Amino acid sequence: MELPYRDRALSELLSCLTTIILLFGSILALAETGGDEIDRLALLEFKDRLADPSGVLSSWNDTIHFCEWYGVTCGRRHRRVTVLDLHSKNLSGAIPSHIGNLSFLRELHLQNNSLISEISPQFGRLYRLQKLFLNNNSFSGQIPSNLSYCSNLLVLNLGWNALEGNLPTELGSLSKLQGLVLQCNGLTGNIPPSFGNLSSLQVFTTLLNNLSGTIPETLGQLRNLYTLILGVNKFVGTIPISIFNISTMAMLDVAENQLEGGLPSDLGFTLPNLEGIGLSDNHFTGPIPESISNASNLGEIEIVLNNFSGNVPSFSKMRGLYWFNIGQNSLGSGQSSDLDFLCSLTNSTNLDTLGIDSNIFRGPIPDCIGNLSITLSLFASSYNHISGTLPSGIGNLINLESLTMWGNNISGNIPSQIGNLNKLQILDLSQNDFSGQIPESIGNLRMLTKLSLYSNSLRGSIPSSLGNCQNLLLLDLSSNNLSGYIHPNIMSLSSLSIYLDLSQNSLTGPLPGEIGNLKNLGELRLYGNKLSQQIPSSIGSCITLEILYLEDNFFEGPLPSTMSSMRGLQLLNVSNNRLSGQIPEFLGSLNLTNLSLTYNDFEGPLPTGGVFGSAISTSVVGNKKLCGGLPDFQLPTCDYKESKQTGLSGTAKILISTVSALVGVACILSLLYFFWCRYNKKASASSFFEDGLLHVSYQSLLKATSGFSSSNLLGVGSFGSVYKGLLDQTQSIIAIKILDLTHHGASKSFIAECEALRRIRHRNLVKAILGLLGSSLKQRISYWLINQAPLE
Repeated sequence: MELPYRDRALSELLSCLTTIILLFGSILALAETGGDEIDRLALLEFKDRLADPSGVLSSWNDTIHFCEWYGVTCGRRHRRVTVLDLHSKNLSGAIPSHIGNLSFLRELHLQNNSLISEISPQFGRLYRLQKLFLNNNSFSGQIPSNLSYCSNLLVLNLGWNALEGNLPTELGSLSKLQGLVLQCNGLTGNIPPSFGNLSSLQVFTTLLNNLSGTIPETLGQLRNLYTLILGVNKFVGTIPISIFNISTMAMLDVAENQLEGGLPSDLGFTLPNLEGIGLSDNHFTGPIPESISNASNLGEIEIVLNNFSGNVPSFSKMRGLYWFNIGQNSLGSGQSSDLDFLCSLTNSTNLDTLGIDSNIFRGPIPDCIGNLSITLSLFASSYNHISGTLPSGIGNLINLESLTMWGNNISGNIPSQIGNLNKLQILDLSQNDFSGQIPESIGNLRMLTKLSLYSNSLRGSIPSSLGNCQNLLLLDLSSNNLSGYIHPNIMSLSSLSIYLDLSQNSLTGPLPGEIGNLKNLGELRLYGNKLSQQIPSSIGSCITLEILYLEDNFFEGPLPSTMSSMRGLQLLNVSNNRLSGQIPEFLGSLNLTNLSLTYNDFEGPLPTGGVFGSAISTSVVGNKKLCGGLPDFQLPTCDYKESKQTGLSGTAKILISTVSALVGVACILSLLYFFWCRYNKKASASSFFEDGLLHVSYQSLLKATSGFSSSNLLGVGSFGSVYKGLLDQTQSIIAIKILDLTHHGASKSFIAECEALRRIRHRNLVKAILGLLGSSLKQRISYWLINQAPLE
C-alpha cells in the first residue's frame, strides 16, 4: 500500500537529514582529527624555536598524547589545547607564528621568561583567547594592533618588556577587557581617547613608560575602574575632574609626571573607596582637602615633592593608614600648632611610615608622638622649623628603624629613652641645637648603621658605650663642643666603612693605636681638635682609606712610614700641626690627588714624584726648612756639596767639622802670637789701655768691621765666625770672633779659648789682652787686639 504523498515526502526528508547528519558528523570527526594534528605540530614548532635549559619540555614527544605534555591543558570534549602555561621556566628564544594555529586557546601564560623578538601578529587569530600574559620578558617592537581581534580578552599583560611606539587605538574595542597592564616599557605618544570605551576595565597601568600629552577626559567613563596607575611618564596638564568622579576607584597613582593644579575639595566624598593615592613629584598646589578624612579606607598617602601648602587636616578616621608621606612641600602655617595633626595619627594602629620632612612646619613636636603606633618603623621630620625639645615619649616607638630630624631648631638634651629603640638603624639629629652630653644609653642601639649628630652644642666626652654599636657604617659627631680623649672603643669599630667624622671639637690626647682596626674605612676627618703626640703607625692598616683630614691639631714627629701601605689614599691634609722630619718619598708613589703639608716643621728636600709634580695639587707653604722640589714650589736649592764630595756618614761629618774648627782656632792663635810679638817690640803704652786691658765699645767693633760685613769675614767655625777689622782708636788691625750661642757648647768653647790664651807663655808674647764686649740673645763677642800690619 502506498503511503500518501505527504507522508512519503516526509520520509524522504528524514532520510536526507539523516544522511546529512551522518556526513556532517564524519566531517567533524575528520576536522577534529585534523585539528588535533594542527595543535600537535604547532606545539612541536613552539618547542623547536625555544631554548629550554631546565628541560621542562622534555615530555613533549610522541610517547604520550600532547594533551598530557607539561604545561598543556586540553578541552575534555574536543581534545584541543585550551591552556598553555609555561611561566617562570627559564625559556628563551622567539615565539613562532604557529602560535596562531592554537585556535581553541583561551589562556597563554609565558610570563617571567627570557623570550625575545616582536609579539607575533598571529596572536590576532586567537579569537577565543581570554588571558594573555607575556610580562617580564624581553619582547620588543610595537604592540600589534590586531590584538583587537581577540574580542574575548579579559586580561592583557605586556608589562616589563622593551616594547615601544604608540598605543594602538584599536585596543579600545576590547569591551570585555578587565585588566590592561603596560607598565615598564618604552611606549611613547598619548593614551588614545578610545580607551574610554573599555567599559569593563578595572585595572589600567602604564607605569614607567615615556607616554606624554594630557590624560584623556574619556578615562572618566570607566565606571568600573578600580586601579589607575599612570606614574613615571611625561604627562602634563591636570587630572581630569571626571576621574575624581569614579566612585569605584581604590588606587590612583600619577606620581613623577609634570601634572599641575589642585585637588578637588570634595575628593573624600567623590572617591570614598580610595585606599591609596600617589601624587609625588609633580607640580600640584593648594591645600590637602579636609574631606580626605571621609576616605576612611585610605592606607597609603604619598604626595611628596609638590607645592601643597596650608594646614594639614585631621586623619583620625583612617585607622588603616600605614603609609603617610607628605614631605618636600610647603605645608605649615607658621604657627606653634602646625604639628598638632600628628595626634590624629595615633588612631592609625598599623602606621609604618611617617614622613613630614622639608616643609615649613613650626612649633614643637607634640608629646602625643609617644602614643603613635609601635608599628612605626620610619619617622622623618628633617628640614623644617621645629623647635622645643624632643619628647622622651620617643622611646615608646620601639620598632623604629629610622629617625631623622636634622635641620631644625630642636634644643635641650637628647633623651636617654632613645636607648629603648633597639631596632634603630639610622639616627640623624644633626644641625639642631641639642646640648648636654650624648647619653650613654645610645650604646644600646646595637643595630645602628648611621649615627649623625653633627652641628649641635653637645659637650662632654664621647661615650665609650658607642663601641657596642658594632654595625655602624657612618659616625658623624663633628662641629660640637665635645672634649676629652677619643676612647679606644670608638677606633675599634671595624664596621665603619663610609666615614668617621669627629672634626671641629675640642678632643685632646693621642690618636688611639686602635685606629688600625678601621680597615674598611673610606674617610677619616679629625681636623680642628687638640689631638697631640705622633700619628700612630697602626694607621697604615687603613688600606681602604681615601680621605684623611688631620689638619689643625698638635700632631708631632714624622709621618709614619707605614702610611706607604695606604694605596687607596687620594686626599691627605695634615697642615697646621707640629710634624717634623723629612717628607717621605713614598707619598709620591700613592694615588694622591691632593696633598696639604702646610705650616709644619718639615725639612730637607721635597720629593718630585707623583703628587709632588704639581704645585696646584700639593701645598707645602710654611715649612721653612724645605728645599729643592720642582721650580713651581719656589723653594731654595738644596746644598748637596759636602755629601756629594765626601759621601760620609753623619758621624764622620761631625767629626771632620770638629777637627776643622780646632785647626782653625790653632791657626788664629798662631797668628795672634806672631803679631803680638811684633807689637810688643814697637808699641808703647797707650792712654787707651787700663790695667792691661783695652776698653772698646760694641759700636767701635761694628764700625771696624763695616757692620760685620761678609767682605771682612775670615772664616767660619763650629761655634762662630771670625772677622777682621780696623780699630779707629789705635788704627790697629784686629780679629773679632762672634760666638753663636744657639749652638750647644759655644759658651764652653769661648771660656776654653780664653783660658788657653791666659796660660800661654812665650818670650815674645806679652800679657794677652782679653775683652768681653756686649751681649745679645744669640751671640757674644770676643776679640784680640793686634797692633801689627794688616792681616791679609
